[in-house]
Amino acid sequence: MGRMYLDAMEFLEEERDAWAPFEALAGLSDDQLEQPQEAAHGWSGRDLMAHLLAWQEIALRAAKELAVNETSEALAQESADREARGLDAINADIEASWAAVPMAELRDRFATQPGELRGYLTVVPETRWLKHARNLASFRDETVEHYEEHAEDLQAILDAAAAG
Repeated sequence: MGRMYLDAMEFLEEERDAWAPFEALAGLSDDQLEQPQEAAHGWSGRDLMAHLLAWQEIALRAAKELAVNETSEALAQESADREARGLDAINADIEASWAAVPMAELRDRFATQPGELRGYLTVVPETRWLKHARNLASFRDETVEHYEEHAEDLQAILDAAAAG
């Protein structure tokens, strides 16, 4: 059973706090962000930024949909895609498609998308996400829990940049 929240602000604060360490990536140079790190599964900082943004983007699309609709096509599609293709295939597609995104655009999205997600979640009726077990689980999966999964990757990338 997932965590229960008393109100939307409780989730939004948890998400913001969980995201904050990743903001350190924005302080790295382009060269530092491009360096693959064996301790981070061979990912570079750029790879980690893109990976987190891609999954967070699903939550953003869902929030936009749930702000005006009872259901989210983005969440339904993501669930069906996971079941049909699996996470490895999806992540490979993410890596390939985001590799073409210019660094300036990646940095801009990294700086703005998390706040945009939080902003949209403030206007989504709580019954459509916070009090909706399946939707809440999806939002947690795309944000807080996902950030936690990559905390060691972040640390490896930051440590390499500091050493380097």
